[in-house]
Amino acid sequence: MRKILLIQFRKYLSIGLLNTLIHWTIFIVLTQQGEPQALANLIAFIVAVTFSFFVNSRYTFSSSYSVARYVSFTSFMGLLAFTFGWLGDYLFLPELVTLISFSASSLIIGFAYSKYIVFREKK
Repeated sequence: MRKILLIQFRKYLSIGLLNTLIHWTIFIVLTQQGEPQALANLIAFIVAVTFSFFVNSRYTFSSSYSVARYVSFTSFMGLLAFTFGWLGDYLFLPELVTLISFSASSLIIGFAYSKYIVFREKK
């Protein structure tokens, strides 16, 4: 069981690296155009999460995907993305701090939420 968890986490991490590249690129473009961090982080997240949701459902968790699972994952993680962006705005944090903080947190929280809630194996 532990070996399966480690394999899944490694897959999730590799997809997460590409997901992060997508997210960061969109975030930087939007903030450079004057958008607030909260909105930029939310939009960037939604685009990137759509990619990672479908790839992780098949490649990482070998699970089917559905609209309900997509909405559950996207809503939960989108709220997290918006919260980190809002905190960045509220605390006047540099964009890079917001990005790194959200990316690190979403890796752990996103994996746990995916594994144990969104793509959990039915017994």
